[in-house]
Amino acid sequence: MKNTRIAAQGLVLLGCGKMGSAMLAGWLERGLPPEKVWVIEPVPSLWLRGTGVHINDDLPDAPAVVLVAVKPQMMGDALPAIAALGGGETVFVSVAAGTSLTAYEAAFGVDTPIVRAMPNTPAAIGRGITAICANAAGQGALDEAAALLSAVGDVVQLESEAQMDAVTGVSGSGPAYVFHMIETLAAGGVAQGLSPELAMQLAKATVAGAGALAMQSDDDPTQLRINVTSPNGTTQAALEVLMSEQSGFPALLPRAVAAATERSKELSRG
Repeated sequence: MKNTRIAAQGLVLLGCGKMGSAMLAGWLERGLPPEKVWVIEPVPSLWLRGTGVHINDDLPDAPAVVLVAVKPQMMGDALPAIAALGGGETVFVSVAAGTSLTAYEAAFGVDTPIVRAMPNTPAAIGRGITAICANAAGQGALDEAAALLSAVGDVVQLESEAQMDAVTGVSGSGPAYVFHMIETLAAGGVAQGLSPELAMQLAKATVAGAGALAMQSDDDPTQLRINVTSPNGTTQAALEVLMSEQSGFPALLPRAVAAATERSKELSRG
């Protein structure tokens, strides 16, 4: 990882749970020197202790980046520990759900560069996607934040923070929708006579393979669906159920995304 600011001033990671650990692993694999990383984590894992980073040590006076990766309910206790770093050139990047840019500005000052990010759980294997936005003072820091977050997957920049709730409904919560699809697809196989183990193996591989094909193919998902659907064949019979405007995916998934989006708005309002 070639970042002259971080190489000179260092990076602080506040919280090193699953998401923080995934990002730290990605940075170290990309060549970020461990001695340039300070981690604040009340219960350091054995893996973290073996990385060579600073753990719960005194922080540098003006690190290049502070990445906030604590759970939202811990924010009230965690932010005061780094509040003194606000108001300068240190860029604050948050991957905590439900905490607005305004809330961070209240903690660090409106002149502090702040980037808010929404990753998802496939980041743990480097296959996530993260949406980012910034306050007025942080617009110039978006590229630096994107470079950091690309260690765990793709990064997209939003037009405004107002889109973050919808992002939460689609990609933030979306992996759970897919996991439930795997569960129910396997259950359908069991109902038709397959063993639970075989049905789950088939369901996992089918969803993973279809997702990979959708990412790599030049065809869009609509065309890919058409390609595998023979007239009056087995796939068409299934799609007549799944594509029902009353009870299929067109009815269910938009409702699910809307419910998650609304809940995200509620959490942001406190």
